[in-house]
Amino acid sequence: MTTVPFLWFDTQAEEAAQLYTSVFPNSSITSVARYGPAGPGPEGTVMTVEFSLDGQTFVALNGGPEFAFTEAVSFQIPCADQVEVDHYWSSLSAGGEEGPCGWLKDRFGLSWQVVPAVLPELLGDPDPGRAQRAMQAMLGMGKLSIAELQAAADAVPA
Repeated sequence: MTTVPFLWFDTQAEEAAQLYTSVFPNSSITSVARYGPAGPGPEGTVMTVEFSLDGQTFVALNGGPEFAFTEAVSFQIPCADQVEVDHYWSSLSAGGEEGPCGWLKDRFGLSWQVVPAVLPELLGDPDPGRAQRAMQAMLGMGKLSIAELQAAADAVPA
C-alpha cells in the first residue's frame, strides 16, 4: 500500500503541479482530468492533476475556495547539501513566504520544510551541549545554513 497526498487548490492545481515538477528531479505530470457537464466545476476546466515528485505520487484538485492550506501539514525535503537547500528554498519560496527554522510557504500557501540531512544528526547528537547549540542556531534562522549549524554545534561554551 502507498499513501498519496491529495492537495486541494482553489483553481491553481495545474499551475502548482507544473511548478513542483519543475523544481524536483525525476518528476512529471502523469494525468489531467477535466470537469464534464455534470460539474461541479465549469465543463472543460481542470478537475485533478496527478503528478510524481521523484517517485512520490500526488494528486491536486481544483475544488474551489472552501479550504486553504495551513502550517498544520507540511512536506519535508531532506537535502544532502547546501546547494540543495538553496535550490529548494529559492524555488519554492519565490512568490510565497519565508518562515523560521527552514519552513516556508510557496505561492499557493502550501508549507514545506527544507531540511539539510545533517540537522537531525546534530539535534540528536549524544553530546547534549552540541545538540542544544545546534538547536539554538536553528531557531535563529530562516533558510538553514549547514555551515552555521555545524559551527554552532562545534563551538565550545564560554
